[in-house]
Amino acid sequence: GVENRRKNRCDLLLSLVPGSEDDDVEDDIDITLDVLRNVLGEEGTLRPIYEELVTNDGEFYEFAAVITNPGSDRQQIHPDLPFRKEAPLYVIFLALQDITEPMGPTTFLLGTHTKKERNKFDSSQMKDELLANAKSRLALLKKGDAVLFDARILHCGNANEEEGGSTRAMFNFSFRNPKESGSLGYCGSMRPGYVGKISLGDVGAALEQHEKGLSSPFSKLGDGLSC
Repeated sequence: GVENRRKNRCDLLLSLVPGSEDDDVEDDIDITLDVLRNVLGEEGTLRPIYEELVTNDGEFYEFAAVITNPGSDRQQIHPDLPFRKEAPLYVIFLALQDITEPMGPTTFLLGTHTKKERNKFDSSQMKDELLANAKSRLALLKKGDAVLFDARILHCGNANEEEGGSTRAMFNFSFRNPKESGSLGYCGSMRPGYVGKISLGDVGAALEQHEKGLSSPFSKLGDGLSC
């Protein structure tokens, strides 16, 4: 597995609609919609990038907050899914606070999204050499910074240290490349009722309605807890 033990690490599957009359829940949904609007709305910073990468037909594949607390272990180096010819998913990690090294930021091994490098990683004779020589980058992000990556790249979350670490939360979403059909061999972190039902174009259209005053533009999808 990716982790020898999953301790103090979780994926919080997010809702697109308010789930109760609780003020805190309403505030959480407002924050979520505000983040989506700023990155994927009509003037969103990432909207043109995603339109270029997956088109408006790209499936909304993950929607969660990735959270680690002090004491969480370092993950093993891994890709998110079995190798595919085309990039199957383009993933966003958006920092919800400044991320320092003791908090266990993600390490990415540059250039390891290719078939050649995956073959090395899958080979017991070549894996150690690949890991020893790979160029890496540590995602030391400031609050509001985001990293967008091809899900085929090798990466790992580092240990959130007991001493000096603190809760690390990242807004996490991805869109699927329509060029890759069939099972990806990877279930994204998303509430089951949303799976396979939303595209990038759908998200954009809903956010446009939100900007025009519609308070809950995803209401027809419900809370996503049931299929």
